[in-house]
This record gives sequence, C-alpha cells and structure tokens, in this order.
Amino acid sequence: MKLKTVCIICARSGSKGIKNKNLKLVDGKPLIFYPIKAAQMSGIIDNIIVSTDSKKISSYAKKIGAEVPFLRPKKLSGDLTTTEATLKYSLLKYEEIKNQKFDICVFLTATDIFRKVSWITKSVKMLKLNKELESVFSGHKTHKNFWELKNNKWVRLKSWMRNYSSRQVRKHIVREDTGIACASRAYLWRNERRIGDKVEIIQNNAPFTSIDIHESIDLKMANFAMKIWKKNLYK
Repeated sequence: MKLKTVCIICARSGSKGIKNKNLKLVDGKPLIFYPIKAAQMSGIIDNIIVSTDSKKISSYAKKIGAEVPFLRPKKLSGDLTTTEATLKYSLLKYEEIKNQKFDICVFLTATDIFRKVSWITKSVKMLKLNKELESVFSGHKTHKNFWELKNNKWVRLKSWMRNYSSRQVRKHIVREDTGIACASRAYLWRNERRIGDKVEIIQNNAPFTSIDIHESIDLKMANFAMKIWKKNLYK
C-alpha cells in the first residue's frame, strides 16, 4: 500500500519582529517561496498546502503551485499559538476536505530557508523504509559546550563537556531543526505532537542552517548567505 504524504507549511501574517515577514524577499523571492519550491522538488510529497490567515500569502502560494484550501482562524494565528496546535488543526481540516487520511506529514517553515531538498526526500524515505521510526528530521551537529542555569548556578549540560579535546575526536550534540526538514507519522500530528520518541536525525554541519529569520538583521544575513548557499539549495 502506498503511503500518502502531505506537506504543511505554516505561514501566518502576523509577526512582531518583521511586518509581513513571510512575504519579505531573499534573493528576490518571498520567504514562502523557499519551502514550497523545496517540497515540489523533493518528488516525494503528494500534496503541498500552506496554512495561513493571510489572503496575500494565500494568493502567492497558489500562484506557485501550493494548495491553500482554507484560511486559518484567528484563534490559531496569534503569537502564542503553538506550532503543534496549528499542525493538528491544518491536518484534520485538510483530511476532512479531501475525505482521506494521510500517513506521513512533512513540516517546513518559511523562516528556515537554508535546506537541501535531499534532506526532505531522505526523511520521508526513511519513514517509509523503517516502520519503527516515528519521525526523521534535520539536525545541526555541534561540538561546542552548552550550559544551563540550575538553582542560580551555571552547570554544563553534559558531564563529558568537562573534558576539552579536539573536535575531531570529542563527543557532539545535535540541535533540532525541524523547520528545515521534518517528516513524522500523521498520528503524531493528530495528537498535537510534532515529532515522536523513536527518531532518526539527518545530521549536517551547514553553518547557514542557524539563520532563522525573525528580525530584520536575520533577513539581511539571509540575503548575504543566499548568494553562497543557492548553488546547493536544491541538491
């Protein structure tokens, strides 16, 4: 049986950092262009929809080939609305409209645009090949040390971080970057969970994946970085 895959791209109109953020340009294209284009080029997604409360975003998304079968209600478009609540609503609403159930859901954002299409393709394929996995997502590999504040005292996140050595041989941790590429079983989204517990991570060392566009300085950095990155964007 063929597993049905849907990609849901969340792109609301409101933003405190940058007004109309998802329509701001990077390399001459709106931010919403990038996840739609990447999803299309992955060749592994059956339906691509944009979940938005904006008629402008809806119009542009439809123009370049995405579906916008509904406008998201205001109660799910505020600053405090969780991504998980939005994904659950959007999936259930779309399944109701289509009168069908999906098996795999792909999550991409317009604020994380430094992704390779191959990461999307690989994440979906890994779920299809391994029934035990619940989610596969992109993660940035780092050898840097991290600290957290506990009882007003700074402590290392992991005990092994006490030992300083060459990054070539020391342990590492991975930063979760689900907005860049994430595929999960649909039942997780229906239960308002973005990712499950049984996961695989597609690790990368790409420095530009750290650029998450929420402020004007992020937009400037993205425009600069895209001049270098775009040669690899769709590989």
